[in-house]
Amino acid sequence: MDTIEVSNLNRQFLFRQKHVGQSKAKVARDAVLRFRPNISITPYHANVKDPDFNVDFFKQFNVVLNGLDNLDARRHVNRLCLAADVPLVESGTTGFLGQVTIHLKGKTECYECQPKPAPKSYPVCTITSTPSKFVHCIVWAKDLLFAKLFGDKAQDNDLNVRSGNASTSDHTDDVFERRTDEDIEEYGRRIYDHVFGYNIEVALSNEETWKNRNRPRPIYSKDVLPERPINQNGNMDGASATDNPSSVSAMASLGMKNPQEIWSLMENSKIFLEALKLFFGKRDKEIGNLSFDKDDQLAVEFVTSAANIRASSFGIPLHSLFESKGMAGNIVHAVATTNAIIAGLIVIEAIKVLQKDAKNYRMTYCLEHPSKKMLLMPVEPYEPNKSCYVCSETPLTLEINTHQSTLRDFVDKIVKAKLGMNLPLIMHGSALLYEVGDDLEEDMVANYAANLEKVMSELPSPVTSGTLLTVEDLQQELTCNINVKHRDEFDEEKEPDGMVLSGWTQAPAVEKKDENHVGNGVGTSKNMPTNAEQVEMNEDLEIVPADVEIPAEKKRKLSEISNNDGLGTSRGAAETNSHSKVEELDDDDDVVFICDGDSDTIKRKKLH
Repeated sequence: MDTIEVSNLNRQFLFRQKHVGQSKAKVARDAVLRFRPNISITPYHANVKDPDFNVDFFKQFNVVLNGLDNLDARRHVNRLCLAADVPLVESGTTGFLGQVTIHLKGKTECYECQPKPAPKSYPVCTITSTPSKFVHCIVWAKDLLFAKLFGDKAQDNDLNVRSGNASTSDHTDDVFERRTDEDIEEYGRRIYDHVFGYNIEVALSNEETWKNRNRPRPIYSKDVLPERPINQNGNMDGASATDNPSSVSAMASLGMKNPQEIWSLMENSKIFLEALKLFFGKRDKEIGNLSFDKDDQLAVEFVTSAANIRASSFGIPLHSLFESKGMAGNIVHAVATTNAIIAGLIVIEAIKVLQKDAKNYRMTYCLEHPSKKMLLMPVEPYEPNKSCYVCSETPLTLEINTHQSTLRDFVDKIVKAKLGMNLPLIMHGSALLYEVGDDLEEDMVANYAANLEKVMSELPSPVTSGTLLTVEDLQQELTCNINVKHRDEFDEEKEPDGMVLSGWTQAPAVEKKDENHVGNGVGTSKNMPTNAEQVEMNEDLEIVPADVEIPAEKKRKLSEISNNDGLGTSRGAAETNSHSKVEELDDDDDVVFICDGDSDTIKRKKLH
């Protein structure tokens, strides 16, 4: 459903400047038809999760090639391919890293057989009180301050700090509300003084917090900026020639042009106040409904300046707008050559699928730095994980306080966020607790809506410790059973959801082998990189020739389960003492390799 943005142009070879704003799917089709005019391509400018793209839609294909950019959509397509029994070639890139994996129902791991790394999260107390890294300041500026000022002001937020004296009107809970006839400059300075000055002073009053930490410095606008309004040296209204709201810019208004320059505290303060002024002056109709968007120039400017002012207060090095945008938008800058390599590998696996060449299926990982002079690491596909709730339908266990958590909590935090279901149906035995659909009668919709607000133990069919819930997604044709276990208390920092889902684990490692045995002079997984940031640069790069043997990990390979003639154990194996699982990459992932330390058997295979 994406349209082409300027930032897309440097990572591929199908789009040009003239295509900005147009459908990616349609432009890609037109570009390919220019050099292959006799083939048939049907583009869909739509969301792959739309109900039109159901199991019957997927059944019409011989193979599905995935090039998605988020975990939710990948999981959705994986489930539809399983339901339709269509082979899936999955792929992803992040900077210089990438991988292509192949998934066949009942024969190989599905995309969800191995749990994916959870998105990075930070303890609330670190973000609100004791930041130590610049990214903490970015999260604070984006998820707390920006959301409070320009999003829903009624939402709970840790930025409102009550004064010990409740009569101090400047610091009561409505501090973020702009007063009637309040000058925008005055309002901006009041917000500035509250979040960068007063809140810091309140934090400093807790002496225990700062016993082993550097004390932050309260910053007030009068100490940084003159009392008079900010002088403007650039475009006075902050907008470009177009009326596009996302083109409004505080930098343009102040005559600042270089996004890679690190601004001083004074410059950050000017950007902060100017951005706030432009939001209320030029985009006032959006106030109350805005959420941060990395492609919104003014939003990025505001978040950068706010994060830098907070960083200055806590003695954290300041960062440029370019760097801040990357952090705030979880951006790993794309590399066109990586995408080209991965695209080629996708096609190679697709050809094998179409030729039914199962014995030569490979999952291939593209590395940033060579391991034993190899940049491409092919491994045989693994058999399905018997503990996978998606393709093996293994029951999960949910620890939850059934007397406090509502059905809505369960739906939002588990069914949608963890299980990735879009149109869930929840049953306790024969009792239907919740259902989503356009064909429901009004009284049923009202009944399910009422259920959402009830705690689990007070539902019409009470959910208590020992209850077995069945959750289905009719669109994905996926059913999951969940054993409920009551638990009274949860650690707010480590278990912020107030519930824990378990039972979805990585496949067990193979029994340990001789710890020191290495065969044929080929490096073991000890020599494989364990994290992109830990690998040393090696200038001596070589393309891997066809006769170089490469290490392939072993759980149980496809060859061992697709043939009954002992092929999987007769090819000879070199044994090693460590096992390294190369983690699939989404565009937002930054974890590359996970070393689990388990012993495993490594097979030697030719690079095909």
